[in-house]
Amino acid sequence: MSSSSIRVGLPVNEELDGGQAGALAAVALALRRDLTLAFRRPAQLLQPLAFFALVTMLFPLAISPQLAQLRLVAPGALWAGALLASLLALDFLFRDDAQDGTLEQYLLSGQSLTALLFAKTAAHWLLTGLPLALMTPLAAVSLGAPASALAAIVAAVLLGTLTLSLLGSIGAGLTLNIRRSSALLSLLTLPLSLPVLIFGARATQQAIAGAAVLAPLELLAALAVLGVTLAPLAAAAAVRISLE
Repeated sequence: MSSSSIRVGLPVNEELDGGQAGALAAVALALRRDLTLAFRRPAQLLQPLAFFALVTMLFPLAISPQLAQLRLVAPGALWAGALLASLLALDFLFRDDAQDGTLEQYLLSGQSLTALLFAKTAAHWLLTGLPLALMTPLAAVSLGAPASALAAIVAAVLLGTLTLSLLGSIGAGLTLNIRRSSALLSLLTLPLSLPVLIFGARATQQAIAGAAVLAPLELLAALAVLGVTLAPLAAAAAVRISLE
């Protein structure tokens, strides 16, 4: 009796392993596809980065070249620039795939729509949030931040932009079939982004002042974990509603 149960159990385990491998392969293909398409449109890829650089690096010209005054506005300038730059790229997150029928194919593919949309959101973060974090040291130095604060500021921007991309995927799914949805997408995303903005600015302020930054970074990490857990599910539900 035990041998028959083993014979029955083996194909089931093999089928489950094959299904998991197929799901991971589909997610990897979706991620690679979005990255490949993005690099074929460099102007669209560079637009948020150029906006972030202009917003943060023009502040010294608009306010004052004195380091003491620049350090006071540095947290707000950095995070307002990062938030607005992330919003610029959100309009393209699902729109093109909805227009050419790719999202419908995802829905009918038999693979997890939640996992596929998470792959698209991860590609958005890799193309916007990660480059913004890499540009942050230059922007922070231009705003008078000391070199000792740069590591904490970059860590905060990495965590914050990840959460912003996840929150933006929900708004992008809800506004999928609305023409000229950029304004509505911003209105939906900005209120949800306020905790990220508050904790990110606090971490930046603490880092510039030389104080402990562990508490705001932990809060940003908690928001990122919550976003990874819930945002793909909400985005998938929003896309299903929009495609019906």
